[in-house]
Amino acid sequence: MIDAGRLAAVMRKELIQFLRDRLMLFLIVYLYTVEILMCTYALSFDVRHLPTVVADFDRSAASRLLAERFRSSGYFDVNHQTTRDVEIAGLLNRGKALAALVIPPEFSRRLAAGTPVSVQLLLDGSNANTASVAQGYAQRIVQAYALERFQASVPEPPVLPVEHRPRIWYNSELKYAYFMVLSMIALAGMMVGVITTAAGIVREKESGTIEQMLVTPVRPAELLVAKMLPMLLVGLLALVPSLLIAAWVGVPMRGSLALFFLFSAVFLVSSMGIGILVATFADTLQQALLMSFFALFPVLFLSGTLVPVESMPVGFQYLAELSPLTHYMEAILGIFLKGVGMEVLWHSFAVIVLIAAVLLAGGILHLRRRMH
Repeated sequence: MIDAGRLAAVMRKELIQFLRDRLMLFLIVYLYTVEILMCTYALSFDVRHLPTVVADFDRSAASRLLAERFRSSGYFDVNHQTTRDVEIAGLLNRGKALAALVIPPEFSRRLAAGTPVSVQLLLDGSNANTASVAQGYAQRIVQAYALERFQASVPEPPVLPVEHRPRIWYNSELKYAYFMVLSMIALAGMMVGVITTAAGIVREKESGTIEQMLVTPVRPAELLVAKMLPMLLVGLLALVPSLLIAAWVGVPMRGSLALFFLFSAVFLVSSMGIGILVATFADTLQQALLMSFFALFPVLFLSGTLVPVESMPVGFQYLAELSPLTHYMEAILGIFLKGVGMEVLWHSFAVIVLIAAVLLAGGILHLRRRMH
C-alpha cells in the first residue's frame, strides 16, 4: 500500500535532485528541439536537385523542351551537357552526376512523324532509394511531355476508357517532413524515458544513496513512482517546444491536443518501464547506457519509423507489436494528420497501457528482489 505522505516526501526529493541535474535537462531539451530540427531537414527521402547530365544527340527544339522540363521540375539539376558516351560514364563514375538523360538522334523527326521514340535515363543505383524515387519523377515528366505532344498533334484527342485520378489523403503534398517531425518526437520520448530513468537509478546505486533509501520505510513501488513522476512532468513539458517546431514546419494538428498529451504520458511511462528494467540489471552508469542502447535499437528499428512495419518479415511484424513506439507512432500520426480520436485509437492506447503495466510490474518485482 502506497503511503501518500511518504510518497510526497520522496517525490519532492527526486524532483529537486532531477532539476539540479543540468546535463540531464540539457539532454532532454536537446532531444526535443535540436535533434528534431536536424533530422527533419537533414534526413529526407525526398529527392531534389539531383545532379544530371543531358546527352542531347538531336539538338532540336523538341529535345531542348524535354530537357528543360527536367531542369524546371526542381528534381533534376542539369549541370552537364555532352554527346560523348565516355564523358557520361565518367560523370556517373565520379559521382558528378547521379542521372543521365539521353535523347537519341532523330527524336524530333520521329515525334513529328508520329513514330514512337524512346529516351534513355541512366541512374546511379548505388543509392537504391534515390534512384527509385528519381525514376518515378523522370517517368512522370516524360509521360506528361508525351501526353502534351499527343494532344497537340491530334485535333480531337480520343477519350481514354479509364481515367486515372489519384488523390492523396492526410498529406496531399506528400511532405516527408511531416512524418519525420512526428517520428523524431516519438523517438525523443523513447530515448528520454529509457535513458534518463536508467541513468537516474543507477547513478544512485553508484553514489550509495540507493542503499540509504533501502533502510527507510520506502517501498519499491513508492520509490519508482517518486522517480518517475518528475521525469514524466519534465518529459511532457519538453513536448511543448517540439510542438512549436512541428507547427513551424507546417505539420497540421487536426486532432485533439489533449489526446496527444494523454498518449504521450502513457508512452513515456512505458519507456520509463524499460529504463527501470535496465537499471535493475545494471550496476554502473556505463552498463546502464550500454544496455539502454541495446534495448533501444531493436525497438526503434521495429517501430515503423524507418520502414513500414508491413514490409518487414512476418516474424518481425509480431515483434513490432510488442514495441510501445510502434503504437505511439500510429497514434500521433492519426491525431496530427488524420484527426482521429479515441474511437479509432483505443486499440493503440490499450496496448501501450498494457505494455507499460507489464514493464513496471517487472521492474518493481525485480527491484524488490534486489532490495531483499
